[in-house]
Amino acid sequence: MPRGDKSKYTNKEKRQAEHIEEGYEKRGLSKDESERRAWATVNKVHGGGEKPGGGGYGKPENHEPMRTGGRKSHES
Repeated sequence: MPRGDKSKYTNKEKRQAEHIEEGYEKRGLSKDESERRAWATVNKVHGGGEKPGGGGYGKPENHEPMRTGGRKSHES
């Protein structure tokens, strides 16, 4: 499987990455950097793709990475 292949990710993971990416773009990041950070967040939450053969298969989700960004962005 080549690098960057998303075949082991579920539709839910792909939707989450797309939504996270949009949020980064609204903050003014480039398309490439937004996509990179979005997939990094999804990987941190799910441990990799959740389909059989993916790194996160059969592992629980950790939602802390998604919470962290929201908390930090509202601090003043």
